[in-house]
Amino acid sequence: MHALLPTTSPLPLFDVAASRRIEAQALVQAPDLMERAGLAVAKLALALRRRDGPVWVACGPGNNGGDGQVAARWLGRHGVPVHTGHDAPERPALVIDALLGLGLNREPAAAIRATMAAIQACGAPILAVDLPSGLLADTGQPAGGLALRADHTLTLLTLKPGLFTGEGRAHAGRIWFDDLGVAADEPPSAYLLGRTDAPARSPTSHKGSHGQVLVVGGAPGMQGAARLAARAALASGAGRVYVDLLGQPAGEPADPGRPELMRGALAELPQAVGVIGCGAGPGIAGALPAMLQQMPHIVIDADALNALAADTALQALLRARPPGTTLLTPHPLEAARLLGRDTTSLQQDRLAAAQQLAARFACSVVLKGSGSVVASPGERPAICASGGPALATAGSGDVLAGWLGGLWARQPASSAHAIACAGVDAHGRAGEADHVLRAGDLIARLAAPR
Repeated sequence: MHALLPTTSPLPLFDVAASRRIEAQALVQAPDLMERAGLAVAKLALALRRRDGPVWVACGPGNNGGDGQVAARWLGRHGVPVHTGHDAPERPALVIDALLGLGLNREPAAAIRATMAAIQACGAPILAVDLPSGLLADTGQPAGGLALRADHTLTLLTLKPGLFTGEGRAHAGRIWFDDLGVAADEPPSAYLLGRTDAPARSPTSHKGSHGQVLVVGGAPGMQGAARLAARAALASGAGRVYVDLLGQPAGEPADPGRPELMRGALAELPQAVGVIGCGAGPGIAGALPAMLQQMPHIVIDADALNALAADTALQALLRARPPGTTLLTPHPLEAARLLGRDTTSLQQDRLAAAQQLAARFACSVVLKGSGSVVASPGERPAICASGGPALATAGSGDVLAGWLGGLWARQPASSAHAIACAGVDAHGRAGEADHVLRAGDLIARLAAPR
């Protein structure tokens, strides 16, 4: 058993169907699986119990409840007072939530909802078994809008996608994992991203060795977005970074605060990685056809995504690009526009939405948000476990787009999927702070030695 985050390498995720198959196979090889699970819960409960008072073990009717019953037995053997009823004891030291688990597929019944409300109101720390009760394992959404907010979650046997995207992180608290000594015997449904270091720079390299980036955007009044993207591309190690400030006079500097950045245009930079759309405004639509047809690698963000959503001819050009050369970075509203649906329904299953976008437009997609999802045709999707509310600030998406473009300039042989996985995880880790990060400060954290 170990605390899961931060991750040091990619980890396999298994959806409900796969987890059920793995569990069934494991029971053949290890009939004592529930005993192992309950013992693991009891061990963690002993470590988390900080004061006197009973441990309230709230058990449901399924396997999750069985795990809780075993945990209660083990705790009793260690002299810990245990309460197993559905009514709250007086001043519990800890609550073990073993009400609902992997099998949940609908709103909890009224009696379970009443117990959930009592658990949430009792004031004791909450340890959830496998999943916080009410949280859907595949999507990270509360069933019927209701799920417990745990302080700790011990997920067992497999890692479930819903713990890491949607509302999962808000409900799971600190996540622990115990595989119960069982190795999964099938490929994962998705991956949890781990740290990926950029390749070392050769001692004999020069600026021409690290590629070029062209940031296209920054219409009047929105130059800051393009400049943030360009600064991020520069900080990532790209050799040369150019900015095409749409609608700005030729004498306007690329960025007065960063003289390293230069003005440029597509006609002069046919091999540059394009970062298109940051602060571009509606005028980007007319420039997109040439960029979609000519640029070897392209990151499409913000206003360029909205232009694509409104124009089927542009969408056809997007789909015609070579595989692995295009990366879209929408937030949920932009993704909903691209799919012609509402944001609420899209957020109900973020993994499926990202995969639908990737399939529809034949390219890689980063669906941003809590637990950003990377999806690409022919690849298993990935979920980013890093990041947090410090990234909920103006310009952080522009920084991500520029950082991705800079990484790609340095690694032109890499696929869009690989660049997205590396860049999204780095962006998330840089954004782990206990305060709101200004976008400029985020760039500095991204560029800091790790």
